Amino acid sequence: MSNTLPARLQAYHDDLEVIEPDEPETARGLAETMLSIAYKTYGDSGHAIRSVHAKSHGVLKAEFEILDNLPEPLAQGLFAQPGRHDAIIRLSSTPGDILHDSVSTPRGMALKILNVEGDRLEGADASSQDFVMVNGKQFNASSAKAFLKNLKLLAATTDHAEGLKKLASKAFRGIETVLEIFGGESATLKSMGGHPETHILGESFFGQLPIRYGNYVAKIGVFPVSPELTALTDAPLDINHDHDGLRHAVSDYFAQHPAIWEFRIQLCSSDAEMPVEDAAAIWDEEISPFITVARLTAASQQSWSEDRAKAVDDGMGFRPWNALAAHRPLSSIMRMRKLAYKQTQDFRSQRNVIPVTEPTGLNAIPDH
Repeated sequence: MSNTLPARLQAYHDDLEVIEPDEPETARGLAETMLSIAYKTYGDSGHAIRSVHAKSHGVLKAEFEILDNLPEPLAQGLFAQPGRHDAIIRLSSTPGDILHDSVSTPRGMALKILNVEGDRLEGADASSQDFVMVNGKQFNASSAKAFLKNLKLLAATTDHAEGLKKLASKAFRGIETVLEIFGGESATLKSMGGHPETHILGESFFGQLPIRYGNYVAKIGVFPVSPELTALTDAPLDINHDHDGLRHAVSDYFAQHPAIWEFRIQLCSSDAEMPVEDAAAIWDEEISPFITVARLTAASQQSWSEDRAKAVDDGMGFRPWNALAAHRPLSSIMRMRKLAYKQTQDFRSQRNVIPVTEPTGLNAIPDH
């Protein structure tokens, strides 16, 4: 990793986003599709779960330390002043139904940083900053319309026989392995169950889509750095005979070890080189590398329990638009997420015993 700033930087301005005339219609379509997933799973169980990232593998108390002496392009928004914040981490898989872990899909990390000061976006909660990430640099669609099309395909598989999904996942993993041997990969195959069966704690996680970074524009990533974590990168994990194999692997790890990640940002050099609106674009790290601005630490702890799951899976939301104004989500996909995340969060809050609320401290997560 290089800590060298790019030779030039894209200044943030409102015209970086190109809003299409029919975006409200696309946004409604996305929200309706996500709600259709929620209605299906709620009809089966009588319990409202997330439309995406429904299954949690770990719920962690953590500390988010913003580094000092950051140069001006890095010292923006939340990161303008050094300091320590309590934080909550939720590790998950992407589907909107809770499946056997052998249906191997991309993994997610949702991060909530508490007691954050500053001007907030309209509709954001009072004092937290959310970052929502998955373990791949590339979003699986280039535009909001393409994303909606993909989501409708996934929604059509909700509630289908789990055994068929296991067989499909095994086949997709085989194809993905061949692709990676020859230097390629497929975000679509991975999203449909073709993700390699590896340990979730060895993964790096990425926001994939750009955000405002104060006066600039950036993408975010979280990278494992403690030796016990880096030893798990690409480590095979046999989860074919354990419905909750990833959860058990995370629990085994945190029973013995702490974890340290670095929170890094990749600054946009120019919209021409690193487009804001092309969701599938991978920004060139030779031009602009990921640079560390904060450290995320989770002590050894009980990483999952029924009580923790109720507190966070039911009682908390993680939304890209729960953010400081200095970290406004950018691009059509992010704009589409605003309505969808709000409506599906309200769906859960209205139907479950525990409503979705904003935590004021780590005491919102039970220790046992």
